[in-house]
Amino acid sequence: MINPHLTTGEIEVLAEALVILNKAEVPPLEVDDRVDASEDMRLQYRYLDLRRPKVAGALQLRHRIVSSVRDFFNQGGFLDIETPILCRSTPEGARDYLVPSRVHPGKFYALPQSPQLYKQSLMISGLDRYYQIAKCFRDEDLRADRQPEFTQIDVEMSFVDSDDVLSVMEHLMAKLWKEVLGVDLHLPFPRYTFQDVMETYGTDKPDLRYGLKLVDVTSLVKSCSFQVFSSNDVRMLRVPGGGKFSRNDVDGLIAFAQQQGAKGLAWMKSENGTLTGSITKYFSPEELIALRAAAPADDGQGSVAQGYASPGDASDAGVSAGVKDGDLLLFMAGPDSRKNCTYLGKVRQRVAEMLGLIPVVTNEKETSWNFSWTTDFPLFEYSEEENRYMAMHHPFTSPMLEDMHLLDEQPGKVRSKAYDLILNGNELGGGSIRIHERAVQQRMFRALGISDAQAQEKFGFLLEALTYGAPPHGGIAFGLDRLCTLMGGYTSIRDVIAFPKTKTAESLMDGSPGAVDDAQLKELHIGLSAEAKAAKAAMQAKK
Repeated sequence: MINPHLTTGEIEVLAEALVILNKAEVPPLEVDDRVDASEDMRLQYRYLDLRRPKVAGALQLRHRIVSSVRDFFNQGGFLDIETPILCRSTPEGARDYLVPSRVHPGKFYALPQSPQLYKQSLMISGLDRYYQIAKCFRDEDLRADRQPEFTQIDVEMSFVDSDDVLSVMEHLMAKLWKEVLGVDLHLPFPRYTFQDVMETYGTDKPDLRYGLKLVDVTSLVKSCSFQVFSSNDVRMLRVPGGGKFSRNDVDGLIAFAQQQGAKGLAWMKSENGTLTGSITKYFSPEELIALRAAAPADDGQGSVAQGYASPGDASDAGVSAGVKDGDLLLFMAGPDSRKNCTYLGKVRQRVAEMLGLIPVVTNEKETSWNFSWTTDFPLFEYSEEENRYMAMHHPFTSPMLEDMHLLDEQPGKVRSKAYDLILNGNELGGGSIRIHERAVQQRMFRALGISDAQAQEKFGFLLEALTYGAPPHGGIAFGLDRLCTLMGGYTSIRDVIAFPKTKTAESLMDGSPGAVDDAQLKELHIGLSAEAKAAKAAMQAKK
């Protein structure tokens, strides 16, 4: 009988003998793509879950992507070089995973958060083109789609500027999309400065499958009698067709904005050629006309959603500026323009979801690939919690030469030679041109509050290496797990990892992390706190 579900379903075999290689118990979950099981069950019996064609297919896709990446760099003269897994713990990053040293009591290795310092050392050594499929580790607060260990496509090159790095990476993406998905990408990808995307989209990771641009209307409302507007920075978002939103919908957006940290969200609707709403009484007719005219050309229907097109230009094609009847205007006001843009940017994304502008991808391949580069990031961001400046990317990112004079006295105004590759609102990867002079690196450390003595203790080897003719160099790292997830149309990075951890960084299959016996701890010169001992005893009691 023909079995249409098998590729060999039309073949019949006449058996002369039957040998049982191994008896199989009834599995705790069905090995069938059509049958659902809980994620915990699937992770506990991952070796059975991997028998599913859909699950195995994700790993096959990952293999094809990695093979294509290796082929690209090998043909380009890059060397695949492994860097150490046991490293030294350094400041300015997330929490490290620490590994105690048995032979050096009281000292610890750290698992690498990235191969950053090693790949820079390779550039200083004269190996001018490096890549690695690198395993990295970060002991950070977990989110739904974050893993404690992850994989990077790590790249570094000497004697390059930002344009060189971006061009090489664009050709890598073009090769991947063509070979793996059969999709032709248009190069080069559009580039936007950090300031531009923050003011236009309210995020440094803009989803360009739809329009919905923010507008600075501060100058238009500074004379109105609504003090919240007249005395603050004010940003506006036009929602085409948003007039159909109910009062509950609008109240929901206000509550959402407040959850993000905003104090509120003001609104107006366009009806019968005029603006209506409780706050319109504070504006003159001329001011209301100016607000209507200030709205950008934007159909809000994501007209760049088919294929690749330059964001902004394509979404605005053939659409006149100005508010139309049936539109909704949303306003964010406050003293901090960056925060206003950020809050309204989050509202923008929520509005896009409400309007159905964001494709819902559930194991179906995306048809819209809107790439862009975000460049010219601030070198520092101020941490109110720590009351000091922090490196926005990392302490080895080069400042813009024209901003170098601001580094010591006005670090918040310094721009960096950093860049991120964005796809449909997701950060695929990020990198920068690095500091290659010792004096500049020391100034960078001082700006971060790292004393010369601390810098020498933590980064002395790098500072010395920079004195021996370090070439200009730069690079980038892509999250391989995220890349595979987006290319395959999966909903979670766990779908493309053979043996992923749970949201609480546990492996349900092998039970890690697990307790170790006292003898092992003694060898490592480690003692457990009373709290840890109690937790260990409770865990053993459960068994």
